[in-house]
Amino acid sequence: MASDNTKALDYLIKEGCIARLFVISDETYDQMVLRKLNSLNLAAKALAKTGLDEDQLKEIPPVYFHGLHIDKKSIERVGNDGKLRGSKYDATMLYFSDTQLFMYQYVFDLTEGTWKKEETLEFFYKDVVSFATVTKTSERTGKDVSAFSLKVSGDAFDCSISGCPDAEKVIAGMKQKLREKKNV
Repeated sequence: MASDNTKALDYLIKEGCIARLFVISDETYDQMVLRKLNSLNLAAKALAKTGLDEDQLKEIPPVYFHGLHIDKKSIERVGNDGKLRGSKYDATMLYFSDTQLFMYQYVFDLTEGTWKKEETLEFFYKDVVSFATVTKTSERTGKDVSAFSLKVSGDAFDCSISGCPDAEKVIAGMKQKLREKKNV
């Protein structure tokens, strides 16, 4: 009997009248995402995880990208303002030393408070094939999300840039630095 009551309550929460109580505004959700991003202290975390010292990173200023992360397990919806929002977001730091590019990415899911994925990568400039922007389309909503893609021989790394209005300008600067380093 308790099992039937639990199923009924789950249904009411997810699909029925109680679900309306848990709906939050687009603005409130955006504020939740920003609070989470700000609480990460990503620059310090990235330096600690990569083992880098800021003195090693004088080539160009560190790059910070963030935005909606789309994968098969993320939940997306289009807000009342037409903007795509989702359960997963990624925040990425890129650091440039004299010989290498270092990347740290933190992916989190707002619906599963404890879920996260951290990744640290490093590449020698000579191994980088290209920097590019790509567009990913949400299968659920058909909306597009912009991403940065770094390609190396046989592999690629992507991170969202949907939360960064000046991303194209930053990527252009990174491409110039890559050209300089590959011509050395």
